[in-house]
Amino acid sequence: MKRSIGTDHGLTLRMFFTMLLLAVLYLVFVGVLLRVGVPVAGIVVIAVVLLGVQYAFSDKLILATLGAREVTESEAPQLHATVQRLAQMTDIPMPKVAIIQSRVPNALATGRNPKHALVAVTTGILEQLEPREMEAVLAHELSHVIHRDMRVMAMASFFATIAAFIVQSSLWFGGGLGYGGGYGGRGRGQSSEGGSFILIVLVAAVVWAISFVLIRTLSRYREYAADRGSAVITQEPALLASALLKISGRMERIPSQDLRQMQTANALMFVPASVKGSLAEVFSTHPSVEHRVLRLQELERRLSH
Repeated sequence: MKRSIGTDHGLTLRMFFTMLLLAVLYLVFVGVLLRVGVPVAGIVVIAVVLLGVQYAFSDKLILATLGAREVTESEAPQLHATVQRLAQMTDIPMPKVAIIQSRVPNALATGRNPKHALVAVTTGILEQLEPREMEAVLAHELSHVIHRDMRVMAMASFFATIAAFIVQSSLWFGGGLGYGGGYGGRGRGQSSEGGSFILIVLVAAVVWAISFVLIRTLSRYREYAADRGSAVITQEPALLASALLKISGRMERIPSQDLRQMQTANALMFVPASVKGSLAEVFSTHPSVEHRVLRLQELERRLSH
């Protein structure tokens, strides 16, 4: 039976507003760069190359870092069957399937579009969850693929990449942008260049900091959307809520060393591999488990009527 995820208009509106704030922030940033005479075109070209490389290869690098191994249908028949059934239900191509040897119970999906998607799960989550709970988690990951979340987040972080590049360039090369001479010179022109350089770095740092918070906010909205997608696909939000509670409870008993090995892929994970002392939710890529469970319980009530 085909199932369409549909649209949560309230969530979509919040995501649109976040993207709008990012757009305004980036326009102001570009305006400041143009005003002080920075060669924006050259920086944009560099940022495009950096972002292109990140977009094309970051998922492969992350999977390699995690030790994900693609498995065939004969190696993982139940996992393949579940992913294939969900792909058929949502009318997307069958993603590649991989397994990560780790005690940390987690899952992730990568791929710039449904035709180039891969779903990876850890041995820990396969051991921890019941088959129907595992199906709900996989439906969540396929919702990310359907929504093209990797592409959305790459677009959202484009000018944040430029801002980070400017800040890093100033730290690495000092006057790498052409304004370093102002620090040592005594002439008015050199002082003006030095002031411009400081202004650029400060503005870039502020843009990066604000965009960091906004992008993390957008990422949390994408997680809520994927949770909703799983609930619509399975028609049983309680299964995903149960999986979340099991995984979060298990995560507290995982050694910190194992968690740290998985943290490079936190943004892609079903649940962040967090250790004690993690940052507040406003700086997190994911909503808290409590908030996700509450939303799923509300979805359960809606679907039962």
